[in-house]
This record gives sequence, C-alpha cells and structure tokens, in this order.
Amino acid sequence: MVRYSRDVDNSSKAVKARGSHLRVHYKHCREISHAIKGMHLNKAKIYLGNVLTHKAAIPFTKYTGGIGRHAVGKQYKAPGDKCAFPEKATRVFLDLLRNIESNAETKGLDLEQVVITHAQANQAPCMRRRTYRAHGRIGAYMSCPAHIELIAEEKSTEIAKEEDSSERKLTKKQSARLRSVKVGGGNK
Repeated sequence: MVRYSRDVDNSSKAVKARGSHLRVHYKHCREISHAIKGMHLNKAKIYLGNVLTHKAAIPFTKYTGGIGRHAVGKQYKAPGDKCAFPEKATRVFLDLLRNIESNAETKGLDLEQVVITHAQANQAPCMRRRTYRAHGRIGAYMSCPAHIELIAEEKSTEIAKEEDSSERKLTKKQSARLRSVKVGGGNK
C-alpha cells in the first residue's frame, strides 16, 4: 500500500487516487491541482472538460514564465491574466477523477457530496534524452514528469450547535472595572 502525504480523518468517507512517474509537465500539474482543490467532483470534471474545449482555462500563479495572457484569465483573477490550456495534463487529471468517482461508487458514497480535499503534484525524476547541437556537441533534452495524488471526501451536512443563552462569566479584573467609580474628569 502506498503512502499519501496527508492522512484522512474518516477513511470510510474518503477516496484516493494517485499516479506516479506520469509523463506530463510537473508545472502544469501543479497549477491544475491548485485550480481543482476544494471543488465538488462533478464540478471539477465539467471544469476540466471545458479546459479541453478551451471554454475555461487554468490560471497560472506560480510558474508564469512564458505563459500567454488571455482575456479569460480575468475570471480567475490570475496575475497578469496569465492562464493556459494544458491538454495532456488535463486528460491525466480527468482519468484520476474518473478513478476517484469509481472508488466512491464502490464505497457507496453520495457522488453529489464528494469534494476534492487534497490535490498535490510533486516532481518525479527527470527522464534524460539527448539532442545534437552545432559543432559536434550534445545537449541534454530532459522531460520533467510528475507524481499526482488526489483525495476526495464526502461532506455531510452538519447541524449548527445552538449557542448558550446564559450570561458570560466575568473575570476578577472585569468585575473590578465594573465596580469602580470614576473620579475626576467629569462633565461641566
């Protein structure tokens, strides 16, 4: 059994999915995971489907070098309207969300209440290739794959606790302030 970076409070109400050494850009995976964290499962699937059709975008907040500016970035309050449509990484996330959905069905969870509580992307070891340069030199031609892990939990509707109507107990200092009589500095 693999170890996740975060433990779950109630394992009977949580489902997990992960992928290791995935041949997709780590920087894209990091931005997608931040975009879908906290979303309901169905909403996240629709959102990523819209990213594939270029109706929605992934806001890039950390790795913004070389990312183009799009008008749709204003919807996400992305810094400098920098957002992108990373298709290959989005397809991988859709596969993981499909896996989470089937795991939730197996556990008998209500799919309408399943929320992504943890989404994380880590860098995997670089895969090395070579490219041939001018004057007989050879340069590195590396890919930066990623490890992705997702945890979703079923959120139950909790009933708010009724507040006490009894008076608040005062400390010694507060009661002394209430008893004291103000001297001087009165109104004329």
